[in-house]
Amino acid sequence: MNIQLLFPLIILLLFIPILLSSRRQKRQVQEMQRLQGSLSDGDVVLTTSGLRATVVDSSYEDTIDLEIAPGVVTTWVRAAVREKVNPTADTDTAEESPPAIEASTDHAAEDGRPDQAAKAGDGVEAPANDSTAGRGSA
Repeated sequence: MNIQLLFPLIILLLFIPILLSSRRQKRQVQEMQRLQGSLSDGDVVLTTSGLRATVVDSSYEDTIDLEIAPGVVTTWVRAAVREKVNPTADTDTAEESPPAIEASTDHAAEDGRPDQAAKAGDGVEAPANDSTAGRGSA
């Protein structure tokens, strides 16, 4: 293959991922701007710093008032809002998932190994470590 044809092909292969990445980033920025522009009073949001709050006043163009605790209202730049939170989805998933301790105990008992079930957290205490037994009287 001729070197003169190889060089433009390599350059083309390098720029295709860059162009695709920039288009994806542009689309994400547009979606974020649309979300921040569509905020209304009563929406529960999550900020870029991880704060969960309720929108109290969204009438300003560049800022938004968020209630972070009952009676505590702070003013934020709209760009600080990362996403809307669906409060009902959070409570539904918490009710459906069983506690981890119960699951590990059940699996150990199903295997037919009662000694593993006791180790998984049935209230059986481990014996004290011998190295710490005599430290109390120093």
